[in-house]
Amino acid sequence: MATISSSIEWTESTWNPVRGCTRVSEGCRFCYAERIAARFSGEGLAYEGFAKNTKTGPQWTREVLPIPALLNEPLKWKKPRHIFVNSMSDLFHEKIELDYIKEVFAVMEKAHWHKFQVLTKRSSLLLKYSPELPWPENVWMGVSVEDGRVLDRINDLRKTGAQIKFLSLEPLIGPLKGLNLNGIDWVIVGGESGPGAREMKRKWVIDIKDQCAKESIPFFFKQWGGVRKSKKGRDIDGEFYNEMPS
Repeated sequence: MATISSSIEWTESTWNPVRGCTRVSEGCRFCYAERIAARFSGEGLAYEGFAKNTKTGPQWTREVLPIPALLNEPLKWKKPRHIFVNSMSDLFHEKIELDYIKEVFAVMEKAHWHKFQVLTKRSSLLLKYSPELPWPENVWMGVSVEDGRVLDRINDLRKTGAQIKFLSLEPLIGPLKGLNLNGIDWVIVGGESGPGAREMKRKWVIDIKDQCAKESIPFFFKQWGGVRKSKKGRDIDGEFYNEMPS
């Protein structure tokens, strides 16, 4: 089967062995996955029953389910690539049992030729389950942090057994000056995009970029964002930052 290619700048393909999600913090307000799921929620479509369009915008229905039929997809993809796990959900959602998460990790461990990028906002469950999970080198574990109110997610990530730990500071909707990057291997920064996108201040980006440079941490700048993100681009003063863990 062909891979599912991705337009997300820091990955190559996506794999979604879970469908459905729920909002958990302010960074979810204009969730791109919720918007896409609602678009494909019609009868017979992939996200039927998982999302809906309402007068106030797209909404998750709170249905969250494992999709076992998709578990072995990466094993069929023979060309090594970076794979974003659950780009349309959260593997550590409260409704996903630990046994199923273990099955996902078993596939990632078996597909050792790929690099898997797992991202969660539910860091407390990540930390709780961490001792029960294998942590091979090809599994990169990250947390999303949108502003200073959710910095505890970074502390939770630090305590896990993941060998590569990364931060997705996107959508960055507040300053993170003096960010503690101890034990962090990679930092992604990006502004919010799409309808209702909130502004990301240049100073917030430069503060993080400079700190990463000071601590020799790979820095990836994804986008400035905005309602029409293509107009603002993804360079900083004419330079593109596409650094990744080696």
